[in-house]
Amino acid sequence: MRGLKGKGVLITGGASGIGAATAARFLEEGAKVCVLDRDARGNEAITKRLPNLSGTVAADVSRLDEVRAAFAEAVRLMGRVDVLINNAGISIRHAFLDITPEEWAKILAVNLTGVFYVAQTAARHMMDRGSGVILHTASTNGIAGHRLYADYNATKAGVISLTRSMAIELAPKVRVNSVAPGYVLTPMQRAEYTDAMLEEVNRKIPLGRHAAPEEIAGLFAYLASDDGAYLTGQVYVIDGGETAGGLASR
Repeated sequence: MRGLKGKGVLITGGASGIGAATAARFLEEGAKVCVLDRDARGNEAITKRLPNLSGTVAADVSRLDEVRAAFAEAVRLMGRVDVLINNAGISIRHAFLDITPEEWAKILAVNLTGVFYVAQTAARHMMDRGSGVILHTASTNGIAGHRLYADYNATKAGVISLTRSMAIELAPKVRVNSVAPGYVLTPMQRAEYTDAMLEEVNRKIPLGRHAAPEEIAGLFAYLASDDGAYLTGQVYVIDGGETAGGLASR
C-alpha cells in the first residue's frame, strides 16, 4: 500500500486476534506500530511474536484516564499517531431476557464508550497535526439482527453511526471509516468450535468459510493508506457474502 511507511499506527485490542494480525500487517508495510491492550500477558506475548513493535501500552479503554495516559505513551514511543485502529471489544453470549444491567453496562463501556474515548483522544491529536486516519472495528452484527448478542449488536450499530458523524465533523483533515467483519476464524473462536459447528456456520457463508484475521488486516491497511485517500464516512463489510441475501438473520 502507498503511504504507510514510517506512519505511526496505534492498535487497540492489538494483542490477539484481528488486532494482532493488523499489527503484523502494518509492520510489513513499514509502519511504526504500538499495541494498546489491557491484557498484560497478551502484551508480553505480542512483543515476543512481533519484536519490531515500537512498544505496547496497557490500558482499559473504558477508563478515560488510562486511555489518555496510554495514548501519550504511544506518542512518545512513535513520535506521533497517524493511524488509529480502534479495535478493542468484548462480547457475552446470552439471550436478551437474561442480560443483566451490569452486563449491559460492561459491554457498552468497552465497545461504545471505550471506542469514543480512544477516538476522541486520537482525533484531537490528529486535528492539531492536520491529518490522520481513524478506523473502527464494527461488525455485521451492527447491520443485521443476530440472536443472543443484543447488547453487542447495539454497540456495533452505535460504532457505525459514530463513524459517520465523526467523518463529517473531522473532514477534511481526518478520515474516519469502519470495517464490519462477519465470521472471522481467530484462534480463540476456533478453540470454541467443534468441526461440526464450524462446518454448519460455513454452510451459510457464500464463500464457504470464515475470514482469516489477516484478510481483515489487509482491508485496514488499504483504508489507512494513500490508496484509500478519498474514502471516509463509510462502513466496509467483509463477510464472504454472508449478508448479501439476508443470511445473517437465519
